[in-house]
Amino acid sequence: MLKGFKEFISRGNVMELAIAVVIGTATTAMVTAVVNNLIKPLIAAIGGTNIQGLALQLVDGNPKSTIDLGAIITAVINFFIIAAAVYFFLVVPLKKILDRRKKEEVAEATETELLTEIRDLLRERNSS
Repeated sequence: MLKGFKEFISRGNVMELAIAVVIGTATTAMVTAVVNNLIKPLIAAIGGTNIQGLALQLVDGNPKSTIDLGAIITAVINFFIIAAAVYFFLVVPLKKILDRRKKEEVAEATETELLTEIRDLLRERNSS
C-alpha cells in the first residue's frame, strides 16, 4: 500500500498540480492586493464621490437591494489578470519544457533506429 502511494506521489502530474496550487494561491493573493489597492479605487473614482462607486440601489433605503457594478468589474478584471498570469507563468513554460522532452525522445528514437540499421547492415555484410 505504501509503495503504491509513493508511486502516486512521485508521478509528474501530482507534483505539477501541487506546484500549480501553491503558485496559484500566491498569484491570487498578489492580484487581489493589486485589484483592491489600485483598480477598485480607480473604479470608485469613476463613480464619483459616492463611497459605493459604481453601484445601483434598486430600492432607496434598502442596502440589500444594491447592485455593485464596481465589484463585478473588479471580479472580471481579477479573473483576467489571474488567467494571464497562469498562462504566461505556468502554461507557456511548461509547454516549452514538454516540447523539449518530446524532441529529446525523438532524437533518442532516431539514434536507436540508426544503430539497428547499422547492425542489420553489418549482419548482411558478414553473412555474404
